[in-house]
Amino acid sequence: QVQFVESGGGLVQPGGSLRLSCAASGFTFSRFAMSWYRQAPGKERDMVANITNPGGSTNYADSVKGRFTISRDNAKNTVYLQMNSLKPEDTAVYYCNANKYVGTWRFDYWGQGTQVTVSS
Repeated sequence: QVQFVESGGGLVQPGGSLRLSCAASGFTFSRFAMSWYRQAPGKERDMVANITNPGGSTNYADSVKGRFTISRDNAKNTVYLQMNSLKPEDTAVYYCNANKYVGTWRFDYWGQGTQVTVSS
């Protein structure tokens, strides 16, 4: 049974930092790329950052480049998102995602989401 335990969300002032964690179980973590997505009210869910398996190559949405850092610890089956210089527009529910291609088919597992609110 696939499970994710997301933590680290909350309320932070503009310019502040948060670190999200996502501990996964129920699948072979090291064989999946891991991503963080976010969804603000009334908007689509968009990818924020992605890290490949197991080498750890990363890519980021333009809106977070230079401010957010994704990392993974395969020994702990955990992916992290360090968020610095947070802005009000970063406010959203953040979702942990595991993804893997088998041929042309993409398999996705999703966490339950954690709220991040950036406000003074």
